[in-house]
Amino acid sequence: MRSWGKKRMTVSPPLVISGSFLFLILVGTLLLKLPFATTQPISWTDALFTATSATTVTGLSVFDPGTVLTAFGELVLLVLIQCGGIGLMTFAVAILILFRKKVGLQNRIYLQESLTQSSIGGIVKLVKLILTFALTVEAVATILLTIYWIPQFGFEDALNYSIFHVISAFNNAGFSLFPDNMMSFAGDPMVTILISSLFIIGGIGFTVVMDVSQKKSIRRWALHTKLMVGGTLILNSLAMLVFFLLEYNNPGTLGNMSLFDKLVTSYFSAVTPRTAGFNMLDYGALEDPTLLFTMLLMFIGGGSASTASGIKLTTFIVVILATLSFLRSRREPEIFGRSIRLETVIRSLAITTISVLLVVFFLFLLTVTEKIPFLPLAFEVVSAFGTVGLSMGISGDMTSIGEVLLSIVMFTGRIGPLTLFFILMKPRKENYRYPYDPVFTG
Repeated sequence: MRSWGKKRMTVSPPLVISGSFLFLILVGTLLLKLPFATTQPISWTDALFTATSATTVTGLSVFDPGTVLTAFGELVLLVLIQCGGIGLMTFAVAILILFRKKVGLQNRIYLQESLTQSSIGGIVKLVKLILTFALTVEAVATILLTIYWIPQFGFEDALNYSIFHVISAFNNAGFSLFPDNMMSFAGDPMVTILISSLFIIGGIGFTVVMDVSQKKSIRRWALHTKLMVGGTLILNSLAMLVFFLLEYNNPGTLGNMSLFDKLVTSYFSAVTPRTAGFNMLDYGALEDPTLLFTMLLMFIGGGSASTASGIKLTTFIVVILATLSFLRSRREPEIFGRSIRLETVIRSLAITTISVLLVVFFLFLLTVTEKIPFLPLAFEVVSAFGTVGLSMGISGDMTSIGEVLLSIVMFTGRIGPLTLFFILMKPRKENYRYPYDPVFTG
């Protein structure tokens, strides 16, 4: 008994986190295959793909959830989204807290890895704050959206739609019960602001939200918070401008809208690629430059310790700062009067490099298995890796092999490429160092 306990304690946090997601995906797949979960039979690969998409809060779907899923199936989807977005480990510890059980050291270490914190100090308190904040925001948003939708759908349907879309938005999932996703609400300021606010708050990172709420002065914010808030404002503003200019005269997107509707829809379409996945426009009708820029946004993603994925905005910023520092002959990147450690730079470069290689590798495999044009396929792969859920309309045309490959991409994108490699590659203690020899690059 004692030896088993010691073995259990040696399980690495990355393996536990990955295992928790795989467990959710397996359970979700089995539940979605139950005859009363769908209105029509679905294949095992469709169930696996949908469960993976929900657990990784991606939003890609091979069928219309609002038509194919029953009330039970929709509930399964919601539970997968909520647990996958906030994290199964977070909910597991919350249950221990609820029953007044002690949260052991190993569980605190798992939480530290899951929430990407630098230490285990105050980790249990952070879990309480995250769950309280998440449930409060979702409750308030559900009330507001229900009130707004009652004249259009009636109380019962308005409540059901609100609960589903609020949870989906806050967790950056992008699943919708409407056949056209959110296209029928293009130009609607209430729906646009409420839904986008939810996925921006959920995607910016819980630690950032807590830091901003607790420190009234911007000067007192942590460097990570400053980078996330400043980077989000700049990137979202730039994306809105690019989308507005490139799609202004496109009859398939913004061309036939009023100026106000163009601005509102441009804003929503600019912020949703940062892993949210809701769409108010047909992405199959976008101009090629807009699609390429959208793919960049999907690849960058949201913030650490959030419901978002991608390489993360701070990773992208660190890589840019490191490049600028090199060009200026500076040893370390500097911003806001602070230096960024070399270890952080190397980690950011590793994340970016591995992510690019993974996207290219799976895109290559899918070009072999699928008879689909390259750009829509590339868009789908980047969307899956960033767990965004935007699509040019090819999800339903994928073969079973293609669905499995995309499921692997979604899973890898959600747990993070470094987590995957830490599982596959056992770290070795550095006991020696070889002599240096010059290598010519560039």
